[in-house]
Amino acid sequence: MRCPVAVRYTDREDPGRLRLVKDSWLVCDDSQYKYPIRDGIPVMLPEEGEKWKDVAEDDLPVPPPPESSS
Repeated sequence: MRCPVAVRYTDREDPGRLRLVKDSWLVCDDSQYKYPIRDGIPVMLPEEGEKWKDVAEDDLPVPPPPESSS
């Protein structure tokens, strides 16, 4: 599984790799997007990952909050 944003980066050797953080988040070091895992399902929407981009890994909530219906 890869970050749908960073996988397009052509200036990196292996772009978009994700790592598991707190057993509840997938984090991309290339884009800094953070994708929540809700009910065991990764939410890999770019707009969802972007929401959490500026949140420090230590501050990510566990479990991730439910999806907001905005």
